Amino acid sequence: MLYKKKTPLIAFLLPGFAMLLIFLYVPFVDNINNSFYNMKGFIELQKFIGLSNYKEMLQDAKLHTSLINSLKMMGLTVVFQVGIALLLAILVSNIKRGQQFFRTVYFFPIVISATAIGLLFNLFYNYKGGALNQLLQTFGKEPVNWMAATTAFVMIIIPTIWSYVGFYFVIILTGLFDISDEIYEAASIDGCTKAQAVIRITLPLLRGVLCTCITLAVTGALKVFDLPWVIAPQGAPGGITHFMGTYMYQIAFVNLNVDYGAAIAVAIVVLGVIVSLVINKILKPDANL
Repeated sequence: MLYKKKTPLIAFLLPGFAMLLIFLYVPFVDNINNSFYNMKGFIELQKFIGLSNYKEMLQDAKLHTSLINSLKMMGLTVVFQVGIALLLAILVSNIKRGQQFFRTVYFFPIVISATAIGLLFNLFYNYKGGALNQLLQTFGKEPVNWMAATTAFVMIIIPTIWSYVGFYFVIILTGLFDISDEIYEAASIDGCTKAQAVIRITLPLLRGVLCTCITLAVTGALKVFDLPWVIAPQGAPGGITHFMGTYMYQIAFVNLNVDYGAAIAVAIVVLGVIVSLVINKILKPDANL
């Protein structure tokens, strides 16, 4: 009865829908159209070339490196971002005092801009006067080029994973609070230990939440851009640290190869949709327990 009149609902929904249409869906369709043309700059369509840009993607070695790096990132985000967030959430949910303090501390990196975090870690990695090399020199060691080909990928992965642990921590912790204490009390009466309760009660009841976190982590890893670009513009030496998002940006906005960049953007979206469907198929968040 509260929503019997639909006019106010439509009036509030239309502005949001209009913004999505103008700033998301129309540009996305236009981007797909651009991927079929040979373009110079962002203004005019030059010549229809069909699937040439997509064929070029199959032969682009740097794109293949970017795809492999993105796949590695996807795996690492599931294991470390979601895994560490789950561990922290379970630990915090079992303490009575200081819970709000830990929630704030772990969530704080999300508040900081990714650009600021990237600049901060650049100060750590700097060859001349960087915090890590100063520490090494204190112990009589030689300074290390942390952004060399052998270590650059790891140096980018560490802050990228660390910066989003708090985001999934809050989501999982909220899911834990939705589980009734009566379930744990009944299990405790039956002789269930804390570890068994986590495995047999907590994880199954968190399946939907974990599926959401894993989907967000994987798709986020696929399109990650800002932090890796700040730490290693142009993909470090030889583009070895490029991800799909950073390589697409370089192609479209640095090299001004707009049509090929548009094709890469379409590939990122398609791959993200496929990965999301696969995750939901495997985890089955809506399945009966």
